[in-house]
Amino acid sequence: MTNVITNNNLKCTIALAALQNVIDPEIGISVVDLGLIYQIDFSEADKKVFVRMTLTTQFCPMGESLTGAVKRAIEQTFTGEEIFVELTFDPPWNHERISEEGKQFLNR
Repeated sequence: MTNVITNNNLKCTIALAALQNVIDPEIGISVVDLGLIYQIDFSEADKKVFVRMTLTTQFCPMGESLTGAVKRAIEQTFTGEEIFVELTFDPPWNHERISEEGKQFLNR
């Protein structure tokens, strides 16, 4: 589906399905199809989920809104687990990270 790094493929697939509902309001496609999600790891023992993501630019005015929406979507999917969302710009996002579905939507 995407090139997301994870330590649990099944849970990552579930998380990515939930994140399909988090839409970038400026572009109109999900954070998953934009390729903004880099990594999702699960700590079974600690009941924690760690999401590492980026934004299309460091100056994205919707950054706080998007990271909050990602956190809420994962919290609703993995109830009872503590969610951590880390924002990174390494590596920087580029258009090649957009999924085929996203490219079709954007007519690329």
